[in-house]
Amino acid sequence: MRQGIFGIAAVSIALLTSVTACGGDDSSSSSGSGAKIGVILPDSKTSARWETADRKYLQQAFDEAGIKADIQNAQGDKNAFQTIADQMITNGASVLMITNLDSGTGKAVIQKAKAQGVTVIDYDRLTLGGGAPYYVSFDNVKVGELMGNGLAKCLTDKQAVKPVVAYLNGGPTDNNATLFKNGYDGALAPKFAAGELVKGPDQAVPEWDNTKAGTIFEQMLTGTPNLGGVVAANDGLANAAIAVLKKQKLNGQVPVTGQDATVQGLQNVLAGDQCMTVYKAIKLEAAAGAKLAIALAKGEKGEANSTVDDPESKTKVPAVLLEPKAIFKNNVNDVVADGFVDKTELCAGEFAKLCADNGVR
Repeated sequence: MRQGIFGIAAVSIALLTSVTACGGDDSSSSSGSGAKIGVILPDSKTSARWETADRKYLQQAFDEAGIKADIQNAQGDKNAFQTIADQMITNGASVLMITNLDSGTGKAVIQKAKAQGVTVIDYDRLTLGGGAPYYVSFDNVKVGELMGNGLAKCLTDKQAVKPVVAYLNGGPTDNNATLFKNGYDGALAPKFAAGELVKGPDQAVPEWDNTKAGTIFEQMLTGTPNLGGVVAANDGLANAAIAVLKKQKLNGQVPVTGQDATVQGLQNVLAGDQCMTVYKAIKLEAAAGAKLAIALAKGEKGEANSTVDDPESKTKVPAVLLEPKAIFKNNVNDVVADGFVDKTELCAGEFAKLCADNGVR
C-alpha cells in the first residue's frame, strides 16, 4: 500500500476512535426482520460504487461487529425509497443510514423517522433542510478541487493554448454535485480570469444519467467544436463524454476528468482517454458510517471530526469527513494496492500491457 493511502487510513482510523462502536449480540444479516440498522442506497445506474463497494464494505463492517443490518437499494425510485424506509422502521430499525435521491425525498424520510424515534445518518450526500443529526462523507469540495487542478495539469502537459473548458456537472438536485462544482470552479476561476483557460458550456446532467450526459455532451461538442477540456463530475459522465469524443476521433486529445475510481474510469485513465479520476476510499467511508450507526443503535453518543453547512436550514451538521486522492496514470496502482479494485478485472485483455507499463501490480 502506498504511503499516501496508508496515511488516509491512519487518519481516518484515528478519527473514528472517538465513535464508540462495539459488537452487539445479534447475528449479522441482510434480512430486514429485526435489523437494528437500515441502510438505503440510491441506485446502481449512476455509479457502480453503490453495489460493488458501499454495499460490500457496509455489510462487512456490520458482520464484523455482529450487528444485524438491512441494506437495500432504491434503484432510483423515489416511491421505493420511501417504502423501504417505512418497512425498515416498521421492522424495528433504530437507526437509518440513507443516501438520498434528492433532498425532498430524503427530508420526508428523516421527518418520518424522527417522529418514530429513529435516528438518521446522511451517508455520502447531505439532505438539505433535512435535519439529520449526522453526516458521513468525503470532503466533496476537495474532490472538486482535485478535478479542477487535475484538468489544469493535463492541459498544461498538453501545452494547450487558451483551451475552452466545458463543465458536465452532476445531478442538480444532489448537494454533492453542487459541492464538486464549487471545488472545480474555485480551482479553475483564477485561470479563467488570467485568460489561461476559456470557460465554455456549463450544464448539469439530470439524475447523473449517463445516457443523458452523452446527449448533452454531443450538443456541447457540436456547439463548441474547439473544445479543449472537460470537467466531468464522475467516471460515468466522463465515459459518456469519451464515447462521444471517440466518434469524432478526439479521445485522448481532449482531457476529461472524473471521480469514483471505477474500473471503467481507471481503464480510461490507463488508455489515455481520461486524464484523471478521484479515489475516495469507500471502505473507510463505509467503516465510518457503520461505526457511527452501531454506536447510535446501542444508545451511545456519536462523535464527528468536523461540521458541514446546510445552506437551506443555515445550520452546521456534525460530520465525519474523509480525504480524497487524485489518481493519474502513474498512480493507478494506489487504488489497486488499497484493495478497492481487483487487478484481474482492471487489467483484463487489452489492459494487461497498459497495467504493466504503468506499474500496476
